[in-house]
Amino acid sequence: MGSDRTSIIFTLKNQIGGLASALRVFQELGINVLHVELNKSGETCESADVLVDVECDANRLDQVLRLLKREVQSVNYAAQVNSDGPPPTPLSACGSFDFGEMHWFPRKISDLDRAQNVLMYGSELDADHPGFKDPVYRKRREQFAAIANSYKHGSPIPRVQYTPEEIKTWGTVFRELHKLYIKYAVPEYLENWPELVKYCGYREDNLPQLQDINVFLKRKTGFQIRPVAGYLSPRDFLSGLAFRVFHCTQYIRHSSDPFYTPEPDCCHELLGHMPLLANSSFAQFSQEIGLASLGASEDDINKLATLYFFTVEFGLCRQKDGSFKVFGAGLLSSVAELQHAITTPEKIKRFDPEITCEEECIITAYQNAYYYTDSFEEAKEKMRAYADTIQRPFGVRYNPYTQTVEVLSNAKKITAVVSELRGDLSIVSSALKKVSAMDENLDVEKIEKLLS
Repeated sequence: MGSDRTSIIFTLKNQIGGLASALRVFQELGINVLHVELNKSGETCESADVLVDVECDANRLDQVLRLLKREVQSVNYAAQVNSDGPPPTPLSACGSFDFGEMHWFPRKISDLDRAQNVLMYGSELDADHPGFKDPVYRKRREQFAAIANSYKHGSPIPRVQYTPEEIKTWGTVFRELHKLYIKYAVPEYLENWPELVKYCGYREDNLPQLQDINVFLKRKTGFQIRPVAGYLSPRDFLSGLAFRVFHCTQYIRHSSDPFYTPEPDCCHELLGHMPLLANSSFAQFSQEIGLASLGASEDDINKLATLYFFTVEFGLCRQKDGSFKVFGAGLLSSVAELQHAITTPEKIKRFDPEITCEEECIITAYQNAYYYTDSFEEAKEKMRAYADTIQRPFGVRYNPYTQTVEVLSNAKKITAVVSELRGDLSIVSSALKKVSAMDENLDVEKIEKLLS
């Protein structure tokens, strides 16, 4: 069409019918309106800031602005972007519009409804996919994709009646992997397994429902599950983690090859990821990677995705006796690569974000290297140091009470957070004094070091 995608921001006059009059300008000029969003500044929408995302070439833009100025209090427009760029910046996400061409990112948990860019698979399978030539399987994938694509935040996750063949495939994978977990999985993974059996139906003859796991995780660590149709873009997947939301597939791999899948499926998600998302330290580690991704450049997103890949998906943890145990979901859901990683010490390297972020991520074969830390806390500290190097003109903080991301972009916002944290630290300080007087085993020096 030769048109550019442009965001026009205007403030309505405080009068009845102001919004209708402003939008009529676009209608009369034949401008295609892609998105409209209001940020109320008063009790009614007649006094509001409005973001309108349109398709409009440069020549017609001047005409639009000239006519709009007659109808509204003030008007500005954002830099033009290609029509295949990121979704429009909502007013709720960037009220001051002062970060230039910063990538859009969700500011409230319901914004994740707009961050669902599936890159691969979903209902469309490649010719080399094991289920490509199976019309029954492909039809089934369409059903799972429909559930994910229609899902909105706050809704219960639809329960699926899995077929006997799907349950058989799950059972085959479950049985073989569970034999390896006792020997190779980190203790933090195993500690929550009994509760997953009790509350979520983790059994060889039962494929757990996402809604049951969702309820369980929210109670354990505040993480939530969101169904996804396929392989999500790195930016959208990581942004979900910032809100403690894990995008989870609901379909299962093709029965012809139960120990191989070219994509994440529910065996990978439920067996690989869920037990550790119920661990508070690991949950925090995952969320901090997500927070570091918000507003980051494409290059930084790719590096963060690589760091996620070699920790959350393929990470190892060195034990006190010098042996290595596995916490990466990609390993914990692959019988062959799990054993390969543990038995190839020459491939195991200490996790260093600056080096690891340049490693190649391999999907269809074993990794060239596997990375370890001595604990999740060590991984968090290294990731925090790396996140500090990402260039953003602000900081971000997740507010669990409002389920929003707070953008810390000025002294006022930072002062408000410090005031809130001061109250929490006061509670901790008081408890520390009381408990240390009764418990001589309390390591006060260690706690003070953490606080500093």
